[in-house]
Amino acid sequence: MSQEFDVVCLGGGVAGEAIAGGLRDSGLTLSVVERELVGGECPYWGCVPSKTLLRSGETLSEADRARLLAASRVEWTVDFPKVSKRVLWMARDLDGSRHARALEATGASLSRGPGTLADPRTVEVGGERLVARRAVVIANGSTAVIPPIPGLDRVEYWTNRQAAVPRELPASLAILGGGAIGVELGQAFARLGSKVTVIEAGPKFLGLEEPEAGAALRPHLEADGITLSIGDACVGVEEVPESPSHPRSAVAVRLKSGAVITADRLLVATGRRANAEAWRGAGLAQTERGWLRVDAATLAASQPGVFGAGDVTGLGGFTHLAYYHGQIVARRLRGEDARADHTAVPRVTFTDPEIASVGLSEAAARAQGLDVVVATADPAESARGFIHDFHGGALKLVGDRGRGVLVGATLVTPRAGEILGELVLAIKLGTPLPALADVIHPFPAFNRTLGASLQELAAKAARRSP
Repeated sequence: MSQEFDVVCLGGGVAGEAIAGGLRDSGLTLSVVERELVGGECPYWGCVPSKTLLRSGETLSEADRARLLAASRVEWTVDFPKVSKRVLWMARDLDGSRHARALEATGASLSRGPGTLADPRTVEVGGERLVARRAVVIANGSTAVIPPIPGLDRVEYWTNRQAAVPRELPASLAILGGGAIGVELGQAFARLGSKVTVIEAGPKFLGLEEPEAGAALRPHLEADGITLSIGDACVGVEEVPESPSHPRSAVAVRLKSGAVITADRLLVATGRRANAEAWRGAGLAQTERGWLRVDAATLAASQPGVFGAGDVTGLGGFTHLAYYHGQIVARRLRGEDARADHTAVPRVTFTDPEIASVGLSEAAARAQGLDVVVATADPAESARGFIHDFHGGALKLVGDRGRGVLVGATLVTPRAGEILGELVLAIKLGTPLPALADVIHPFPAFNRTLGASLQELAAKAARRSP
């Protein structure tokens, strides 16, 4: 059987939802193909449940802090079934029907099942052929990378999907990967009572961020009881059978140094890969890392009439970016010359304290040949830092002396994600540093730290390069 639509979208995640909303009342017909839950990874196995889990641990940590700031005695006991139930509730009990109804309310047709791109105009799903008259959009996201570690295929392990919606609280948890997913989930489980070890093969954890970010966060993670094993790759995994001293089977992780870490559960958080199986056979170009190659401005793929949106493009694995991509593609399909701008994509790691960043790192700015100026500060040394009894934060601003503008920023502080908006706008619009330095920040808010640092950056940019 064959059906024709103006647009066929492979993937009903955040980007697909944005496209459906953007094409509402346009006169264009749309079919969205989704193999799992409408809404994608974020509401069920990603952002929403993981941040809910983090919030549960954060409340316990705050209760502990009350002993220092407000109370002579605080007693609590972790009720993990309560935590698990609330996390699952926030993930809609893994029921995508509400998202599906909202998508269909836009006028889009929803096709269920694994879709395959047969050619640049045809998606096959469930014995049907969906033919696109105008365009096909590839928005079917990414999945967890499972590294080829000897023995890993013979043990039971978690990915973000099991860890973000957990049914159990393991006594001990080993995490392969020190990126945002591994660090966030590690802190969440540690605060709930698990003994957590984060294993990062590279020379630093949170490798995509400024080095100051990991350095500032590390003492906070260690204060939560997390062991960080950095620069020591996993070379093998094996099951540890049940024994009198260990009433359930465990996993032993062997490291290059010879160290062995044994844990009740193993979480693999070593990155993401494109779900390319659904479209690789249609001849679309891929990047060196296997992402769908698209023009960063138009989001057009290598074949005419094919667009990419969201994680699958490799331009950034963020829900907010996927939604933005969907909006851009919808506007282009409506005939507008909409273009995506990736110069100021915000990213937040929702640890405690949060890490928020935007734009270029200092190293990336120098690699581009910019005349770099830098200003740093510690938000903990502000009035709000003392009020909160916060210790050990970081702020780093990166400027381009040649243009006299901000090009990058990183914050490690409570509420960093809420503070970042001002800096996102400054980078996107190329606001002159003297104008940024003249902004009045409320006292005693955490963002008050930005004022002096922006003034320092503007002063440095005004001096001639040595």
